[in-house]
Formats: sequence, structure tokens, C-alpha cells
Amino acid sequence: MERLQKILAQAGIASRRKCEELILAGKVQLNGETVTELGTKADPAVDEITVNGKSVGVEKKLYILFNKPKGVITSASDDKGRKIVTDYLKGVNERVFPVGRLDYDTEGLLLLTNDGDFAYLLTHPKHHVPKTYLATVKGVPHGTLLDKLKQGVMLEDGMTAPAELDYYDIEPGEKQSTIRITIHEGRNRQVRRMFESINHPVTRLKRISFGELHLGNMKRGLYRHLDKQEVEELMRNAKKADKPRKQIKSDT
Repeated sequence: MERLQKILAQAGIASRRKCEELILAGKVQLNGETVTELGTKADPAVDEITVNGKSVGVEKKLYILFNKPKGVITSASDDKGRKIVTDYLKGVNERVFPVGRLDYDTEGLLLLTNDGDFAYLLTHPKHHVPKTYLATVKGVPHGTLLDKLKQGVMLEDGMTAPAELDYYDIEPGEKQSTIRITIHEGRNRQVRRMFESINHPVTRLKRISFGELHLGNMKRGLYRHLDKQEVEELMRNAKKADKPRKQIKSDT
């Protein structure tokens, strides 16, 4: 017997946190009865479990690395008809969802899966999974400005954790520069807000690594499946957690 939210996450419905929300909202039924208690347990081999009246089946677990283009929504659907990341997953018949987020104007490495436990592990704030970006900014942050970001800066939702930064490229005339930055959090538009705090706004943002995974030379809009070793390494390293920090909504 497993907790219902874990069964739903393992079936690829959504992350465990989102599955808990579905239960609390009364959208999950167990053997024909609506369930709203998070402690409810079930056996998927015996019990009938439905979400909004649709039966929950056990799917093959998928783990996908996708190079998200700019101007694509990190979502499984969009009521405005804009391009979404799953539009690019031709040949993937199982329903998958993004692990964390990249905002509309950010490109680069995005993971998708139908394994809710995997997504939960990689996005929970206590695990501090490193994510590296190339941030092209206006001007060149000279002097102690990068040191401020390395040490942590105060944003409206609190002090950021220490980050790793170095110069990647500086345009002739210093009109703009590209900084490599690694963060261990996943706050809403965090990298952009960090550079805005030192008056060097981001003009282009690309995520190039997530944990041990690197984007490499993969072209925009393409994807590949992770192999078993990559998945296990991601999960193993994510479990090496520091002490928990206050949870903040993920969206960079």
C-alpha cells in the first residue's frame, strides 16, 4: 500500500506536490469515492484510481533532456495557443511534464518526465541541485559587483544563496558581456532579478547544465532520452541534501 499522492506521481500525473493539490481539491477518486485526505493509501494493482474521472494507469518512466527555444511556454498546455515544450516531443506518446521551469524568454536545458518522484527530488529546495546559465547582460559588471552576487544579494523574497560566477565573453566596447552563473536555488526569474539588482539587466539567458547534465551542442528544439546511468546519478547526487531551506516557487 502506498500513499495516493505517491501513486499518482509515479503514474506520471504530475509532481507529488501537484498531486497533493489535486487530492485536496477533490479531483481524485478511489474506488468511486472522492478522496480529500493526503494520508489515504491504496494499492494500484487492486484499487481503481481516477483523476477527474479518468483512470490512472502505470506508464513506462521517461526522462527527457530538451533544448527549449526562446518564446516557448514551459507547460503541458496553454490557453492562449502559444507554443509549449511538449509540441517539440514528436514520437513521445506518454504524457510528460517539465521538471521545474524556464521562463518564456529563457532558452536551454529543460528536463521532462512522467516520474513525479524524480521531479520532486530534483526541484525540492533542500536538495540544492546546481543549475548553470549563460547570462548576457548590458554592460560589464566591474569591480565588486560580481562578488556581491557570489556572496548573495537581497531580493524582494529574501537573500539569495551564494552563487558561482565568472566572465564568459565581453563584447568589444563593453556594450554587453556574458557571465557564466551557477545557482543552487530555483526562485521565480532569479537570475534575471539578481543581475537587475546590480543594474546590469539580462538580455539573453540560456541554461547550459542541470546537475551533472550538460546541453552540449544539441540544437534548439531537439531532445534526447536520458539513460539509466544519468537518471541514477542525478537522483543519487540530489539526495545529498543540505539542511532544508524555506521553499520558494521554482521558475527561473
